[in-house]
Amino acid sequence: MAEVKYNFLGNTGLKVSNICLGTMTFGHEERFLDGGIDGTLNLTEAESHKILDRFAELGGNFIDTANLYHYGMSEAIIGTWLEKQDRNKFVIATKLAFPMDPKNLNAGGLSRQHIMWSINESLRRLKTDYIDLYQTHFWHRGTPIEETMSALNDLVKAGKTRYIGVSNVCGYQLQKIVDVCKMKGLEPVVTLQQQYSLLCRSSELEEFNVCKEEKIGILPWSPLKGGLLTGKYYRGMKQENLDELKSRIAASTKNSAVVTAASPDFKTMTDNEKFFNILDHLKTIAKKYNKTVVQVSLRWLLQKPSVTSVIIGVRTLAQLEDNMGASAGWCLTDEEMETLDKASAYDVGYPYDFIELMNTLGI
Repeated sequence: MAEVKYNFLGNTGLKVSNICLGTMTFGHEERFLDGGIDGTLNLTEAESHKILDRFAELGGNFIDTANLYHYGMSEAIIGTWLEKQDRNKFVIATKLAFPMDPKNLNAGGLSRQHIMWSINESLRRLKTDYIDLYQTHFWHRGTPIEETMSALNDLVKAGKTRYIGVSNVCGYQLQKIVDVCKMKGLEPVVTLQQQYSLLCRSSELEEFNVCKEEKIGILPWSPLKGGLLTGKYYRGMKQENLDELKSRIAASTKNSAVVTAASPDFKTMTDNEKFFNILDHLKTIAKKYNKTVVQVSLRWLLQKPSVTSVIIGVRTLAQLEDNMGASAGWCLTDEEMETLDKASAYDVGYPYDFIELMNTLGI
């Protein structure tokens, strides 16, 4: 396998592998099984450690988690692995904001109180005295952004986190965060973790333009749209064929109660010719390079402007090896990038179409 490529984390001097290991699959938590997802989809501690071991062997040094993932189990599993490693060799990112205790009204959100409590809990589970990248999981409408960013700034000053990132925000929210940090002299946001794939490109309109202007690194999550871009799905696929896959999408298609942004319902794609056209192009390009559809899908993201590292999610060592094969040693041509861009194009609407017209005319 080709050597893994490393990029600077946003506008910092910290180097991270351009493939980041997402760990939402680490841990078995009973409440997640009620929606019909097979428990075998979640990894035990031993299985998770094998994934982490191999990721490190392949050159990966960037690991992403969240306190929400199986309510701390993912962080705890990383912690029991991390304590056996050279801590300085790994970049650990985690997130906060989701409610963590239904009996405590303040055990969620982005208030100063919750931020201070939450990071100590994450540090305890991760068995470390600092987090490299501490990220807000979403915009919290109940908390003034000045309070949130000031609290996060204090965490950097205290040495509990090295850098600050945000996730799942819209354009005006991201720009407001940036401006507040500038005006108040607070630690800047260095990354945006956002859903981004050939099937989800709307963040290109606003958020990624802010990232470009402000030198914020993009960390795409759900780069394969829950598995739709793996090449396992095809025209005319029946429910029984889906069930055989035992995948997240198979579960969400069978039970609408577990449909999420990262686990879409395949039935919504069965008559979507655009989706299958994208797959056709991916398969053609994959065959040319002797690569997989997964690797081409990830490679398209890795060659996009401002993308620092793509967050993958795996359940097997084979999936990890496949994903890591996109990191380095080959590239898509400009023509192939354009082909995939056109196949995945979306209606931008007004005023974006007007702005693009003015740019095209050089006005």
